[in-house]
Amino acid sequence: MTEPVPPPSGAAGGSVLADLADGVLTVTLNRPHRKNALDLEAWQELEAVFRRAERDPAVRVLVLTGAGGDFCAGADLAAGMPGHPLRAMHRVNDVALALHGLAMPTVAKVSGVAVGAGWNLALGCDLVVAERTARFSQIFARRGLSVDFGGSWLLPRLVGLQQAKRLALLAEFVSAEEAEKLGLVTFLTEPGEADEVTAAVAARLAAGPPVALSMTKSLLDEGVDRTLRECLEAEARAQSVNLAGTDAAAAVVAFLAKQEPEFTGEWALG
Repeated sequence: MTEPVPPPSGAAGGSVLADLADGVLTVTLNRPHRKNALDLEAWQELEAVFRRAERDPAVRVLVLTGAGGDFCAGADLAAGMPGHPLRAMHRVNDVALALHGLAMPTVAKVSGVAVGAGWNLALGCDLVVAERTARFSQIFARRGLSVDFGGSWLLPRLVGLQQAKRLALLAEFVSAEEAEKLGLVTFLTEPGEADEVTAAVAARLAAGPPVALSMTKSLLDEGVDRTLRECLEAEARAQSVNLAGTDAAAAVVAFLAKQEPEFTGEWALG
């Protein structure tokens, strides 16, 4: 059953919903009247969900989506930024860091619009499933704003510096087809098919080896800033954990027996 997630203040929630089933935590931005644009309280609710997910061993995959046919229109500018704007931005930044720091795989399921911080929220996930009718924009410049929610870090790594500048400086709307060609959409679906594709991807990830997937995610995220020698050493350390302490030994036994392995992520050394 889907329940509203209470914000850190303890006040009544509802801007963010969370539902856990079969290891998949589905997080739904729930402000459809604003195309799921998030005010400061909603950003804090979202951070609370991410922090809770990180501490919950039952969560093996996180799926992020929006209610009412849109993913997220970014920050709710009509709601304003209470208090000093730098302090408010630091609170929003905490959400980006919490998402990036999640050990489990994350999947964004996008329909409708994903613009501004909303698009960067999707790009902060490991994989993006988008319906063909989805529309994207780094819309900040149209609002007299500079890029935020990690866009200056994400975009150059995903599309290269020149295309990143094009997207951020011109603030054009990009179709889902073009976003896929740029490498900003992982799976492109027909309208109405995103749920099925996302569920299939999430189920495969949830059935995978959680420790190995987490370490692979970390190796890839950090590898862009490392030398080859540093990457190889990090891979060796991670693989030694797999080989000695988690799912690899049982997986080899299952392979030799011509059976499908069951990955638990449990520590195998006593």
